[in-house]
Amino acid sequence: MSQQGQPMGRHGQFIQQFLNAISRNNKADILSFFDEQSVFNNIPLETVTGPEGIWGVLEPMHKIAQAVEYELLNIAESSTGSVLTERIDRYTLLHEGKAITAEFLVMGTFDIEEGSDGEWVIRQWRDYFDIQQCLAQLPEALHAPEVTAVAL
Repeated sequence: MSQQGQPMGRHGQFIQQFLNAISRNNKADILSFFDEQSVFNNIPLETVTGPEGIWGVLEPMHKIAQAVEYELLNIAESSTGSVLTERIDRYTLLHEGKAITAEFLVMGTFDIEEGSDGEWVIRQWRDYFDIQQCLAQLPEALHAPEVTAVAL
């Protein structure tokens, strides 16, 4: 297991690049890590497939975010392309002229494979987090309907 100060392997470095793209909050950069067979399960939300499906899950927060940061606390990787991350995901949103920062702990699992073009892609991405912890930090007006329905 790699922790801060320890060298990361190739798969961990690839996921660190992805987390950096998330923090830049640029749709094209984020989606460049996926192909049409990529699967994202942002548990407890529904599973989606392909770059546009993945963006459909990320977009509600990313389109209103003033800043996004996925702080990596710990990372572990296997020789077969699986990477586990412990993170604090932080979103700063503007609501009624006031900045609100929501942060929550996330355990993420990434399975990396070679894509059809020979480049690595994230084949499976599963994030586990407490949706109630997230919603409690946001004004109700910022709750996405598909998230609120799952949280009830």
